Amino acid sequence: MNKEYLVTLNVPPALEGSVVDNLLMMEFQLGFSGFTVYAHHHENKGLSIAEQVTGRQKKIRFQMYVSGTDLAKLLVDLRENFSGSGIQYWVSPVLENGVF
Repeated sequence: MNKEYLVTLNVPPALEGSVVDNLLMMEFQLGFSGFTVYAHHHENKGLSIAEQVTGRQKKIRFQMYVSGTDLAKLLVDLRENFSGSGIQYWVSPVLENGVF
């Protein structure tokens, strides 16, 4: 049985288009979701005055399912193309999925 993973990326809004283009070019990609979120963090590094006052920073979150065999390819690609960009990511195993 091939394991599947849910990959989540929190991307600075200025990089949204570049990340979308990059993800669309990945042949193994089964599609992804993107939506606006507000990240809350104790560091004020890189925050505008408004973000410091409100305590939140706008990000674009992408989520996608990837197989275990494609996970390493995805992470290598993201590191090569977005190193130092401030994109936060995490990987979670998928216990179950389907369509109702």
